[in-house]
Amino acid sequence: MSSNLKKPSPERLYQVLLAPVVSEKATFIADKHEQVIFRVVPDATKTEVKAAVELLFKVEVDSIQMLNAKGKTKRFGRSMGRRNHVKKAFVNLKPGQEINFQAEVK
Repeated sequence: MSSNLKKPSPERLYQVLLAPVVSEKATFIADKHEQVIFRVVPDATKTEVKAAVELLFKVEVDSIQMLNAKGKTKRFGRSMGRRNHVKKAFVNLKPGQEINFQAEVK
């Protein structure tokens, strides 16, 4: 690690995380590996994602893996289209840490 890395601003940290990935596969990974998956902006770095998760959810992050998913090519009638590219962050939480996305229903 180089020591000349700047600390990201709080405004940037609030924009890094786009949404949690809530799917059957994401739930399985969360239960088995204590990981949480987020969609992030395309130019996000691991240090920005770690700082954003720790700031927003008040948890401790152990490590992060990043994934660039290419958009699928799809056909719309005669024309071809493409879905957007997506960048995902697989966030490993330290033991005993948990992020719960279920809203309380009263």
